[in-house]
This record gives sequence, structure tokens and C-alpha cells, in this order.
Amino acid sequence: MQHAMTIDVEDYFQVSALEASVNRNAWDSMESRVERNTRQILKLFADHNIQATFFVLGWVAERYPALVREIVAQKHELASHGYSHRLVYNQTPAEFREETLRGKALLEDIAGIKVRGYRAASYSVTAQSSWALDILIDAGFEYDSSIFPVRHDRYGMPGTPPMPYILKRPGGGSIVEFPLSAANLLGYRLPAAGGGYFRLYPYWLTRLLLQTIEHWQKQPFIFYLHPWEIDPGQPKIPAGRLSTFRHYNNLAQCEARLTRLLNDFSFTTVDNVLRQLGFWGAQTVPEALIA
Repeated sequence: MQHAMTIDVEDYFQVSALEASVNRNAWDSMESRVERNTRQILKLFADHNIQATFFVLGWVAERYPALVREIVAQKHELASHGYSHRLVYNQTPAEFREETLRGKALLEDIAGIKVRGYRAASYSVTAQSSWALDILIDAGFEYDSSIFPVRHDRYGMPGTPPMPYILKRPGGGSIVEFPLSAANLLGYRLPAAGGGYFRLYPYWLTRLLLQTIEHWQKQPFIFYLHPWEIDPGQPKIPAGRLSTFRHYNNLAQCEARLTRLLNDFSFTTVDNVLRQLGFWGAQTVPEALIA
């Protein structure tokens, strides 16, 4: 079974956990490491003959268009991570629409291809911001990967399906949703999709959770990582204890763990996984109404 490998392309100073410590107006003056780190991941994927989906932040694409073209030239899937990495529920619908269209147009102009997929900053499509799904549908996105079907202080929509499905809206629109992966273990839905969880859990636990999804739930999982997560040498930004832990925990071990993961499972793009599941064909696929 093939699973979806995804990379959220943003720089270390743009993450939500450090938002209170970094003024957005200072982003252009900070040392950027996103090109270096993303190219390191591209090389790792090339060495393992893996195609992945790169959700690229519009702010990054605007400043490093050659990186966007390099991703596409290496046969990876290009998708949108919005423009400014603002949490969806901290925006008005008008603000979200403007920045979503801006990010999508930037990527399409740079790469010369249609962008079909979207992922919100910090998975911030929640019950209070589900209106964003209507905007994604209107913008022409064919799939979304923003809903985390777990409980968390920053994100999450517990009770929503843990596997890919056609997400239907009360107004009649629909979009394919590939939620962030969570494994059912001892009656509890445990986040297993990557990122901070990948750095927090011992590797054997990550592998166990992903094997649970693959072998027991019989579903492909989706895995995510950020380029800054394989960069233990990044500048350290002072922040609160929880934010510091979330951002800097086990950075030095992350690339080695990623290499093990690439050897333990088979990966491809989001588009390819959805195609194999029949979402772009005539097969019957699950549906869910998200209000």
C-alpha cells in the first residue's frame, strides 16, 4: 500500500508556535533557511526514488520562485499552503479568500500548472472556521488536507472521518478531504501524521501507529513534515516553554528518523493516493457532511 508523503514548505520563523515571538514585519530581515532545508529533503527523496506533495507557502514562493520550479521539475506535486501562514480562524472570510486566491495564483504563475490541493496553516480549519471550506471550493481546489480528526488546543475536528472522503457542505458544494492521520489505539484516536508528533514519539511508536492504520484500518495514511524540522542548526528564537518544546524538541534526530520511515513504508503524492482510492474515477468513495 502506498501512502501520501507531504512537506509543508515554510521557514522556521513562520511557524504558529513562535508567532508571539516574531513580528511578521521582520520576516524579510531574518536569516532564511527554507531553500537549503527544502533542497536537502528533495535530495533525500531523490535518493529513495520518492515523489511527494509539497504544500508551499505563497510568501516563500514569491521570494524563491526557483525553488517552486525545482519541486515541479523533480516530478513532485505542487500544492498550496496559503500565503501568509495566518491561522484561518484568526481571519475574516474576506481576508482568507484574498490570501488563498493570492497564494494559489502565485504558485500557478510560477510553475505554469494547475494547483489542486490546499493545506491550512497549522491545520486551522476547525468547527469555528469550517466556512473556509466553501471558499476553497469556490477557489477551484479539488482536495483539502487541513482537518485533523483529533482534539488539540490549536486545531482539530474530533468526530470527523479519519480516512479520505468527499466532504459535502450544507450549501451543496463538495471537496475531497484527506485528513491528517490518526490511529485507533486502545479506544483512543492518537495523532500519527508526523511533524511534532514524529519528533516527540519514539520511532517505534510512530511505526506502530502507522502500521495500525495500514494493516488494521486498511487505509493509506498521510504524513507531513516541515523543512525546518531537519535543521537543528537553525537560529533559536526565545519563546514560552510549551512553544519552545513544540518547535525544538528532537530536531537533531528528525532527519535520521525520516530516512528510516522512507525505508519502512511506500510513499507517493496525495494525488496518486487519491487516484488509487478512486476519488478521480468512478469508484464509490465515502462521503461526509461537515457543517
